[in-house]
Amino acid sequence: MPEKTSPTTDALGRSLKDLRISVIDKCNFRCTYCMPKEIFGNDYAFLPETELLSFDEIIRITNAFAKLGVEKIRITGGEPLLRKNLSQLIAALTEIPGIKDIALTTNGILLPKRAVKLKEAGLKRVNISLDAIEDDVFTEINGRGVPIRPVLKGIEAAQKAGLQVKINMVVKKGMNESQILPMARFFKGKDIILRYIEFMDVGNHNGWDLKNVISKKQIIKQINEEMPLEAAEENYYGEVASRFRYKDGGGEIGVISSVTDSFCGTCTRIRLSADGKLYTCLFASSGYDIRGKLREGLTEEQLERNLASLWHRRTDRYSDERAEKKNENRKKIEMSYIGG
Repeated sequence: MPEKTSPTTDALGRSLKDLRISVIDKCNFRCTYCMPKEIFGNDYAFLPETELLSFDEIIRITNAFAKLGVEKIRITGGEPLLRKNLSQLIAALTEIPGIKDIALTTNGILLPKRAVKLKEAGLKRVNISLDAIEDDVFTEINGRGVPIRPVLKGIEAAQKAGLQVKINMVVKKGMNESQILPMARFFKGKDIILRYIEFMDVGNHNGWDLKNVISKKQIIKQINEEMPLEAAEENYYGEVASRFRYKDGGGEIGVISSVTDSFCGTCTRIRLSADGKLYTCLFASSGYDIRGKLREGLTEEQLERNLASLWHRRTDRYSDERAEKKNENRKKIEMSYIGG
């Protein structure tokens, strides 16, 4: 097994541990807070296949990152299950020395056909995006009129295949705050962790306004009044979700509060877009084109040196700066492009 270099840290002393890989920029939903159909219409020009990173290129990049300390991989999109033969990529990534965990974020509707193959390939966990449990709210949010049932079938298929399931619910005032309690009631006791996510200012087209943010404090207060909660310790350093257990033993929930709290000080994540650009922050304005360098003939040693140099120079602290009101007019890359 190749030896790892000493821990790779950025300019603020943060270690490199997590790589998020977007494998495709297309999605079969048009969620209003991510890919609103008014912007991403039928004539929207998504990336041609030739511009997507090949699986071999993704494996090369991941292998180099593993030597620098990356241990966890998350596959994202767009909707990653729209990428053909995705299980082949996952199987190859599991063979890379140093990679301890591979997860996938999906809207879930293709899981009934794919869950078993994904599990067999080495996938351990899926995060399924679900922003409402009532059809009238959910069909409005996803922009495609898709009812809740296909997602529930996807959740069932994932569990049956042996995948650990978490549910991600973005909460936005005026969109789905009515679903906070119904979602908690539905998933309580089902061996599924429901995670509420504060509406974030990712990208430029989702109409973000601080007035539309339902805070962690508000979410927890509402649930706790009906189903008493107690705080739980974090699972690992840099975990973004605040954990809470039901006092009656009915499982746990989490809240990702990247607006009312800041995770910048413990952020260990780097993101790779579907067309091979690296982003050192979810709220970045521009990326580093590693695909271009790979296709120009970068050696493995040069690749590793490039990636290490990029991380060493990293100074991103967007959420801190948001709180300090230093980045109000900053242009940001779209979440659908780098996978959240």
